[in-house]
Amino acid sequence: MKVFNTFDTELRYNLLILFTAGLLFWSSVASLLPTLPLYLEYVGATKQQIGIVTGSFAVGLLLTRPILGRLADERGRKLVLLIGSIVAAIAPFGYLATQGIGLLILVRIFHGVSIAAFTTGYSALIADLAPTEKRGEVISYMSLATPIGLAIGPALGGFLQATTTYGVLFLFSAELGFVALLAIVQVTNPPLQTQESTLDNNHKFWQILNSPRVRVPTLIMLLVGLSVGTVHTFVSLFIKSTQIDFNGGLFFTVAAISSFSTRVFAGKASDRFGRGLFITFGIICYILALLLLWQANSVISFLLAAIFEGSGGGTVISMVVTMMADRSLPQERGRIFAICVTGFDLGIAIAAPVLGSIAEQVGYRSMFGYGAAITFLALVIFFTKSSKDLSKSLRFALGRTPDTYALNKL
Repeated sequence: MKVFNTFDTELRYNLLILFTAGLLFWSSVASLLPTLPLYLEYVGATKQQIGIVTGSFAVGLLLTRPILGRLADERGRKLVLLIGSIVAAIAPFGYLATQGIGLLILVRIFHGVSIAAFTTGYSALIADLAPTEKRGEVISYMSLATPIGLAIGPALGGFLQATTTYGVLFLFSAELGFVALLAIVQVTNPPLQTQESTLDNNHKFWQILNSPRVRVPTLIMLLVGLSVGTVHTFVSLFIKSTQIDFNGGLFFTVAAISSFSTRVFAGKASDRFGRGLFITFGIICYILALLLLWQANSVISFLLAAIFEGSGGGTVISMVVTMMADRSLPQERGRIFAICVTGFDLGIAIAAPVLGSIAEQVGYRSMFGYGAAITFLALVIFFTKSSKDLSKSLRFALGRTPDTYALNKL
């Protein structure tokens, strides 16, 4: 991480505070990943209801991310980071307040706003601050807050769920969100960009989505979101149903460690070899993770699935974000990020209820097989549609040619 030594003191301080806030935020959110489905089962929810409640988290993202993206461009990144932290600090109290499925859905939707706000502001601010020639490296290093938080959060959440009460678990999640808020308050908000954007202020959601540089990455994120949503919602319950002695929280911890390891080298390498090669690698990792879960019958199977799941998360999402930074100007970046990542949100929203229904019919194991097929479709689309024609798309996906849609001056 020698690249940070080349930055001035103010920039290094800003990045340190941002990283700390990101770590706390993701620890807060992740503490509920392996435990919320178990809590919902505890209060009497069916498999399908568990999927609906958990998946409704993404509804909050879908409803608010485009608005928050525009807000980040027009009012600054810090404001949306504050919104995300405040919601993360408040939402866990909602789970304590009710056990009714309908009200839990509303709480989960509200909680989803936290990720919509925090990730949009975090990604846009880091892309603004990073030098163009080191963008992949800086974004990947800063995105390490996510896998570290996803390693710490589930481990602590699983421990609290097993040793104390759900009340203590939710209070712990809220406290982490509040401390993240205190960190964000100290971030220096950079000046708003006023230069002319490639998007005018009247551009509508669908007009931006239909542009070639945005459409395919958004579709890829949608299909990957289906994979991620399936695993995050149902893997703990699937592990429990197999009666294999393996903790669901450990699955997420192993995945997070794998994600961390992948991000350490992928970002810097992408500055040299291009984003496409690493997006391809990440999608393949997701496919392998789902295939392993489909056939899982031992602890080793779950460990390998977790490793591939983490490697996919460590490359696809951060590399797509970096690619979209390459394809956008600072003054439009919030909207571009928001719309692209909305595809991921939609995938998660669809995954839980739809694949939860499939699980009701054919079981968790076959459900993961369907997920693998969906993710393979993402790979095919990326190979054939990521650039202006089939040949350039394939070469970009294999790291053999630069991104056609990257802007020369960012």
